Amino acid sequence: MTPDSLKAWQTGRTGYPIVDAGMRELYQTGYMHNRLRMIVGSFLVKNLLQHWHHGRDWFHECLVDADLCVNSASWQWIAGCGADAAPYFRIFNPITQGEKFDADGAYTRKWVPELAKLPKKYLFSPWQAPSEILKESGVHLGNSYPMPIVDLKTSREMALEAFSKLPKSA
Repeated sequence: MTPDSLKAWQTGRTGYPIVDAGMRELYQTGYMHNRLRMIVGSFLVKNLLQHWHHGRDWFHECLVDADLCVNSASWQWIAGCGADAAPYFRIFNPITQGEKFDADGAYTRKWVPELAKLPKKYLFSPWQAPSEILKESGVHLGNSYPMPIVDLKTSREMALEAFSKLPKSA
C-alpha cells in the first residue's frame, strides 16, 4: 500500500465509514472506544498492510490516554505478533463490524456527517447504494466522500498470504 493510504487512514478518508468515524473521533477528541481501536488497527495492519508501528505512533500522538507500553502491546496484539496476540488470520471486516457495533448508525452518522442522510442499508458500504439514493442523500462518492481505498477481499487475501509465510514461534 502507499503513504497516501496511511494518510487516508489517519484523517478518516478510507471510504469505510466505521473506520473513518473512529479515526475522526480520535483526531478530534483524543479518544476512541476499544472496539473501534481494534477495527481501525486491523484495517491498518491487515487491509492496508502497514507496519503496526505507524498505528502505534499515530495513536500515541493523538490519544489523551496514551501509554507507550499499553499502546505498543495493543498494536502487537492486533498485528498478531505480540505476547498472547490475536491470530494473524483474524481480520476485522469493517462493514460487518459497523453493522454489528453501530447497529442504528448513530455513531457513524455523527462522525461522518456527509453520510448522515444515507439509508442504514448502505451506511457501511455507500458504494453499493444506487445512484438515485446517493443523490437523494447528498453523497457524491469520490468527492464528498471517498471511494474505498482498498478492496476488502483482495487485501484480506494478500494479508493472509503474507502473514502465513512468517515463521511460527516455538
